[in-house]
This record gives sequence, C-alpha cells and structure tokens, in this order.
Amino acid sequence: MQYENIFDAHAHYDDSWFDDDRDELLSALPEGGVLGVVCNAVDLKSAAVIQSYSEKYPYIYFTAGFHPENLENIPQNYPDKIAKFLEHEKCVAIGEIGLDYHWDIPRGLQKKIFEEQLKLSAELDVPIVVHDREAHGDTMELLRKYRPKGLMHCFSGSVELMREVLRLGMSISLGGVVTFKNARHSVRCAAEVPPDRLLLETDAPYMSPVPLRGKRNDSRNIAYIAEKIAEVRGMDAQELLNITAENAKKLYRIE
Repeated sequence: MQYENIFDAHAHYDDSWFDDDRDELLSALPEGGVLGVVCNAVDLKSAAVIQSYSEKYPYIYFTAGFHPENLENIPQNYPDKIAKFLEHEKCVAIGEIGLDYHWDIPRGLQKKIFEEQLKLSAELDVPIVVHDREAHGDTMELLRKYRPKGLMHCFSGSVELMREVLRLGMSISLGGVVTFKNARHSVRCAAEVPPDRLLLETDAPYMSPVPLRGKRNDSRNIAYIAEKIAEVRGMDAQELLNITAENAKKLYRIE
C-alpha cells in the first residue's frame, strides 16, 4: 500500500552510505509519500552539510549540535556556532545531543557538553533531540534539571522511563526497533505513548525495520514502522502517519 504524510523525525542523510546515489534518493522520497525529514547533525561540519540539503530540498529540515561521540577538539565557542545555525529558517532544533556510555568517551566531558547544550536550548527556546545510550540515569538527571522541549530519539528504555520522559513534557520517537522480534520494551511503549507525543523516525541509514533489517534504511521505510505500531494500537496505519506528521511539525515548529 502507498502511504502519504510520512514524516521522518530523525535521519542522517550525510552518511557515507548515501554517497553513491544521495541526490537520486532525496529527489525520489516525496514520490514515496515522504512529507518531511529532519536531518540531524553530530558536529559543526555535518550541520553545514545538512543545511545545504535543506536549501536544495523543500521537505528537508536540519538540526545543529554535538553528538557525544563527536566531542574531540570541540571549539570553545561552539555554543555561538550552534546558535548561528539556528538563525537559519530550516534549522529546527539542537541535536543530536546527549550521553553515550557504550563507548569509552570521558563521561565528565559528555555531561559537560550535554548540559551546555541544554542551557543553550533554554536560552534560545528551541527543542532538542536527545541521544541516550546506556546512560539513562545521568540523562534523566539533566533533563529533570532543565525540562527542555524536544524528543527522545530512537527511544529504547522501559515503559517506566518513557512515563518519566512524558511527565517532563517531552515526546517519544520510535523507529525500526519496534518491528524486531525481541523488542518487548519498544512494543509496550508503542502501545502506551499518548498519540500526541509520538513521533516516527528511521535513524537512516541505520536501524532498518523488518523485513529490511540489515539493509540501508531510508524514510520510506517508516511505512513498516507505522504498520507495526498501528497494529499494536488497533488503528489504521495511515491515520497514525497523519497524527505523527502533525506531531513532528508542531514539535519542530514547522508550518
């Protein structure tokens, strides 16, 4: 079935996996029902690249920020540089920011940069896109402190953690994991998250849903995610796509 109003709340189309056919793919996505995509930066260089995509393709928006895996040689004035990107009409959030304790990256540095970007989001009144990998405790401590607007990208926590995120006023973004065979937490969250706080994402080119697991992901594949979540919630997949597209536009302040 051909769907419409697909809004991909989180993707990385600057990834090298798209180097061979990026323009061809990005030109084709609207024909596949894609209404909008937010490309997420991991540092200043990637923010500049995805800004150029947003200027070429009307349906693409972008974020600016430092991912916890990209903190080496971070410039001292980086908040000013992020703020400069946010002056662009299609820069819609600070992201992808957060904590990642899976890798051996100094945790003190991660928390310092995450907190500084949280402060910046409060000063500028812009939403954030949060990356939280094996760092739930420290992530939630900082989110409770600043209570930012934004979303937990590729949410992988428990229902209890999801409820706490929702109490802070944030949204939950679900991706391909919800289609995986052993994704009990994600399925439970998909069933319980309030309809006005749910967004859908690919994290393209990663995290392809079943039946495409292991292959390169793109925004059209949100159809499989929507079908799974709609099944869990006992609703129509197109209705879910319509709702989550409006949620994304509202969160990112896209008219």
